Formats: sequence, C-alpha cells, structure tokens
Amino acid sequence: MHDVARPTQSKTQMRSPARTIIFNAGRILLLVGLVALLKVMGVGMATIIVGATSAALIICALVAFLRFRSGRTTAGSGWAVAAVLLLLVDLKASQIRKMTATPFTMPPTAVSSVVVKAEDWATRLSAVGSISAVQGTMVSTELGGVVAQVAFQNGGVARKGEVLVKLDTSAEEGLLKNAQADLELARANLDRARDLAGRKVVSKQELDAAEAQFGQKQGTVDNINAVMRKKQVLAPFDGQLGIRQVNVGQMINAGQQVVALTALDPVYVDFALPQQELSRLSEGLEVSVRTDAVPGKEFKGKLTAIDSMVDSVTRNVSIQATLANPDHTLRPGMFIKAWVDLGDKQRTLVIPGSAVSYAPYGDSVFLIEKQKDPTSGKESETLRQQVVRVGPARGDFVAVTQGLKEGDTVVSTGVFKLRNAMAVFVKNDLAPKPELNPAPPDS
Repeated sequence: MHDVARPTQSKTQMRSPARTIIFNAGRILLLVGLVALLKVMGVGMATIIVGATSAALIICALVAFLRFRSGRTTAGSGWAVAAVLLLLVDLKASQIRKMTATPFTMPPTAVSSVVVKAEDWATRLSAVGSISAVQGTMVSTELGGVVAQVAFQNGGVARKGEVLVKLDTSAEEGLLKNAQADLELARANLDRARDLAGRKVVSKQELDAAEAQFGQKQGTVDNINAVMRKKQVLAPFDGQLGIRQVNVGQMINAGQQVVALTALDPVYVDFALPQQELSRLSEGLEVSVRTDAVPGKEFKGKLTAIDSMVDSVTRNVSIQATLANPDHTLRPGMFIKAWVDLGDKQRTLVIPGSAVSYAPYGDSVFLIEKQKDPTSGKESETLRQQVVRVGPARGDFVAVTQGLKEGDTVVSTGVFKLRNAMAVFVKNDLAPKPELNPAPPDS
C-alpha cells in the first residue's frame, strides 16, 4: 500500500493569530509615534493629517504587496482598497493644506470715482412754494334770472368790459318802454310849464311840480337801465377764462358763480423762509423757480414783497416774487421750488451727493489712495474712510465744508457696500454723470 499524500502549507500560511496581532499593533504604534513626533515639532494639524495619511498609505500598500506575493489575494485586495482610499484622502488633505497655507485676499472691487473740485457757488436760499395770480377771481352774477346767452368759450381769453353772460331782460324791456313814454310826457309838460312861466301865466309852484315829475320819470328809466346792465356779466379785467359753470336756459340766483377769470402774466410766487434769513433779504433780489410741470426749464423773477410779520408758529417770514409769464406756462396753484440769489459768491468744494455716506454719528466719504505693498513693492489702490461736514446741496452736487481738499479722489457711487482699507480699481464706464440742474424722467 502507498501512503496518501498529505497537503503541505507554506510557512507564510502557518502564521499564528498572535503574530498577526503583534504586526498590526506595531503598525498602529508606528502611526501614533509619527503623529506624536510631528505634534512635538509644532507642525500644523493639516500637515499632521497629511503625514499620518501618507504613512498609513505606505503601510497598506506594503501589506497589500506582501499578501499578493504570498498568494493571499483576498486579504491583499482589502489592503489595496484601503490604500486607494488613503491615497484619495491624502490628495484631498494636501489640497486643503495648500489652501490654508496661502492667505486668502479679496479681489479688488470696481468703483466709480470723482475728483473733488472747487467752484464759485452763489449763496442761495431755497424754499418750496406755489404760484398765485396777480389778478384772479370767480366771476359771478349780481342779480338772479334765466341765462339767455353765454358769450365766451371755455378756456378762452377775455378783455376787460367784454360781455360773458346775458340774462333774460324781456320784463325789464317792457317796463323800460312804459317808463320812457312817461318820461317823454314829463319832458313835454316841463317844456310847456317853462314857456308859460316865462310869460307869467303859471305860478312858480306849478313849474317846480313839472320839474320834479320829470326828474322822477328820468330816475325810473335810469333804474330800469341799471337793472338791465346788471343782468349782463362783464369781464372785470383782461385774463384767461376757465370752464363755465352755467348753461343757457338755466335759472340762477344772485351770486351764482359763472366762470373763473385769471390774469396769467405776470404771476406771483409765494414761499416762506426762516426768520434768521430775514436780515439778508431785500426787494429786488433775483429769484429762480423750477417746477416739475415744466422739467428742465428755469424761470427768473424778482423778489417784490416781504411780509411785515413773522409767523408765530413756524417762525417763517412770507416772501413774494413776481415772474413774467408771457406764454402762460405757469398756472396758479402749481407747486414750485424757489431759490433766492443773495448776490455774493463763495469758493466751494463740491462732490456728487451720491458719494456721501450719511449716518447719525457723522457723514463720511471714501478716499481712493495709492498704497505700496511692503513685501512685493506692488502699488495698489485702497480706500480710506474720511469724515466730512457737508453744506448746501445744488442739483446732484453737495458742498463740503470740512474733511476734504481740492484734488482728492473719492468714490462717487455705491458707498454703502464699501469698508475701510478695501482694495479697489476705478471703472467709470457706467457711472452716472451728476448734473447741476438734473431733469430725471417721470417715474
């Protein structure tokens, strides 16, 4: 009989579990020692993670190689997968370490800029007010009656003395004929009495009675004529008519409003100014007026009246200016903005109003300054917030009384999004252009 062949095992396959545990514990201790060493050396956490991951990667790759070499493919595959995962972790940790090692800097922000310039600004006082007519009234009737004729067109022009409305006077015309007949009889009696009195035929008493009767009849005729005239509504002055309030055939009472009549050239501008400006005001000063009803146009006039009293509630004094209005552009009741030119001019630093950051604790602007990097020597533009004191505004511009000097460059728009020491670059391609007399479109 032949002996049965027994399977043989290699020495590598004969490794005991205790030996495996010892080898794994050694690997773990090696990693822990490496991490501790890097920590003692003061290396950053990102570098420690990269170093530990690299060491673990090397160990896993070495073990996988040995397992494949000894024919233990299943164990080798597991260690190979672990090595691949550690490789990915190592690559990501290396990227993170590189990002954290490089300091992050914000890219420069695009801003629009403007240079602070000095201009000669005339000292002006501004106010709001309204237009009023030099002459204006609501024409009404003095007597009642039936409207017989409307002799004007809505919105037309009337001359002084023109008939606007006629009331029915048929009853007065009949009374007038009777009165005129009585008047003619009284005149004939008076002439006869005078002739007889001259020949001493009638007494002085009879002559006086004839004269009295003639005067009475004359008064009756005059009274009827006056009533008929009052039933004609006349234009009291030259002006422009409004829309009629009566129609033909309508029965109206005394005092009934017929139509508005307004003289539109010239017109008054009524506004008010604080009492502390009273000493600077005088008649004859030039007044400029603008209204939203006529955008882009400025009207010139003269200050013609200053009220003799100051309002005890508002402490304002009422001012009146007179403007020429030949084309009837301005109408009574219009809202206006008025400026009184005091005559003197001052050298003033001006910037766009959009460049100012308004705040309760103080207004400020952002100055654009060139700054050199001490390490690279490269020159860049940065911002410095500067507190300023602003003065009066005119159009899109505002005066600066403190905080800036002529020639400074400031950010002109978008200051609410900026901060101190921010890196910027100037781009004025799309920046809006400020104007002294802006005329924005209706919104």
